[in-house]
Amino acid sequence: MDSVEPAVADTEIWQPPAYADPDSFVEQEVTVGSGPSAVPGTVALPCGEGPFPAAVLLAGGGPFDRDGTAGPNKNLKDIAWGLASRGVAVLRFDKVTYTHRDRIAATPGFTPTDEYVPHAVAGIEILRGRPTVDGDRVFVVGHSMGGRFAPRVAAAEPAAAGLVVLAGDTVPIQWSMVRVIDHLTRVDPATAAVLPTVETATEHAKLVDSPELSPTTPSEQLPFGMPAPYWLDMRAYDPVAVAAALDVPMLFMQGERDYQVTVEGDLAGWRAGLAGRPGITTRTYPADDHMLFPGTGPSMPADYMRPHHVDPEVVADIAEWMRSHG
Repeated sequence: MDSVEPAVADTEIWQPPAYADPDSFVEQEVTVGSGPSAVPGTVALPCGEGPFPAAVLLAGGGPFDRDGTAGPNKNLKDIAWGLASRGVAVLRFDKVTYTHRDRIAATPGFTPTDEYVPHAVAGIEILRGRPTVDGDRVFVVGHSMGGRFAPRVAAAEPAAAGLVVLAGDTVPIQWSMVRVIDHLTRVDPATAAVLPTVETATEHAKLVDSPELSPTTPSEQLPFGMPAPYWLDMRAYDPVAVAAALDVPMLFMQGERDYQVTVEGDLAGWRAGLAGRPGITTRTYPADDHMLFPGTGPSMPADYMRPHHVDPEVVADIAEWMRSHG
């Protein structure tokens, strides 16, 4: 489940993290996808001949730009620049819900598969076409809902060499929302006051699970006001089962201070469903919240609006894992 705060414009000027070396890579603008749903993106290519492993970054749920901008923070840009500084080529791109927000909102049949899979598959092909990229080592790196849908991307594109799932949820999102609202009602009443009540969120979640849900169910009766086809597609997708059918290595990374996607609920789902399978690695980070920002004490929504950078240990661990797989 993603932040209750939507992607917003910068309120402060982003500064590169200390672990990024802008002189060690170059950036190129690209177009991801084709036709009316094409979106702009950026490839960060390490300097040198390669061949380099590569990553396609998938943002969390919501209309995020290619950098994952939220307040003064850019978690995807942190990851992209950190990996590129460590010899990994990275493609990040504006989500279709960001670039074509109005058109998507007016498309009743739009689904989460439409939101993630076509552009991610196109991104893999873009990286595989770069002469300094090792085409056999292009990985999918997804954060939150992007992590949830990373297995579906790999199922659609066999060229994906593996998955890195950052705070990827396995609990149905509608029920995670109920839990989060209940949590915020107790620890942050001001934020909870602008969200649906626990009772309303519970009724919406029950309808998603109900056999009464149909393509014509009014969106105002459903979580986040998203249309019924979106929830029907979401309900039909089991990320753990799809991941279990893949024959690629996977790295699951989870902050222990994350109240939105949790070790006990969501990471436990990945671990149980993939138990005994070779090539599965899980790591937790005691200081990190949902955005993989390190801190202390209980994580609060207001934390996301203060300047942070993604945990340097997370970036280093992703780079090392990619170099050792594929």
